[in-house]
Amino acid sequence: MTVETTRNLEALAAQAQTLMSVFTKAGYEAVAPSIIQPADVFLDVIGESLRARTYVFTDQDGAELCLRPDITVPTCRLHLERHADPATTARYCYNGPAFRFQPQGATASHPREFRQAGIERFGDKAREAAEAETVAIVVKAIEKVGLKDWTLKLGDLGLFSSVLDAADVSPNWKKRLDDAFLKPLSFRNALKDFASAARVESPGVPEELLSAVRRDEWEKSEAAVAVYLEENAIELLGTRSLADITEHLMVIAEDRQEKPLDASAIELIERYVGVTGPATTAGEKIAALLKGAKNGAGAALETYDRRLALLANAGIDLSRVTFSAEFGRTLAYYSGLVFEVNSSCLDAKSPIANGGRYDGLMRVAGAQVEVPAVGAAIHSERLLAATVKGAQ
Repeated sequence: MTVETTRNLEALAAQAQTLMSVFTKAGYEAVAPSIIQPADVFLDVIGESLRARTYVFTDQDGAELCLRPDITVPTCRLHLERHADPATTARYCYNGPAFRFQPQGATASHPREFRQAGIERFGDKAREAAEAETVAIVVKAIEKVGLKDWTLKLGDLGLFSSVLDAADVSPNWKKRLDDAFLKPLSFRNALKDFASAARVESPGVPEELLSAVRRDEWEKSEAAVAVYLEENAIELLGTRSLADITEHLMVIAEDRQEKPLDASAIELIERYVGVTGPATTAGEKIAALLKGAKNGAGAALETYDRRLALLANAGIDLSRVTFSAEFGRTLAYYSGLVFEVNSSCLDAKSPIANGGRYDGLMRVAGAQVEVPAVGAAIHSERLLAATVKGAQ
């Protein structure tokens, strides 16, 4: 081990102690979720981009496992193990390693094994207050370590969903647009495709099979899929069940019956995703955009304004806060507010911290109901690098 490596480890340890001290003093219980996790929970909810970067393996008993690519899902599972009622109010903090394959090669800012220090809170009914407090605690922790040069970017998946409602798109179109929105780099291209035609290409799936699946005849549809799999010697592998495959085929079949997305809806969505700039003026821009829409988004805009006010009350300098309608993160489990903290010491693709609201994740982790949940994680190596550069 080199002297430089030893110094980095010592610096990371000291930084972690400071971060955890801020979290525990704010009322968060320190926990250490398991590093090895069931792969199916992660692969179902983390999204396409991260799914391909997760280290998955099979143990000697045939169980499919993974090295945790983040610590939010393991914390949800830990909460469920502790509480029979998943809606039990709880606050947790952690500091530990996570693992992701880096397709562009591992770097100091994007290592394969990295450390996360974070907080998760469950069961809070005062949603915007919980979100504002989460952001404020993360910023306070970063500043306590010594990084003063930070900016905050906000997005809102719930607001995007409200815009789709205002555009009066069908449930099938809304699902397709929600899925496409999680891929910011390709979303605008997908929107153009949706404007020209609704038909979904389904290579390898015969027309007779798609015509045999109907949502109002579930058992008959599932039987048809089972016969097709058996006749073509296709085995059920991994975590996909017969019901999952049938549901997927139903969605394809339903999508193929949709008319192209209405031109006025396309225009509204394009104008919305183009909204960016200071968070203090973004709400007004969106309100003006939705004025006269068939279905308004008043509740979502009220939520946006209330959240900003709470952030200001929590000590966040709103002049440092921007909003980007197109910002949606890449983790599929987020459902409302999303945010990231950046520093000019690092590039835009290396945020210091990020997080958001994920009310549906507890159900995926094993609960029978959705649970209000919000959290954030600090990338320890990036925070250390930014702090060192900022001090020079």
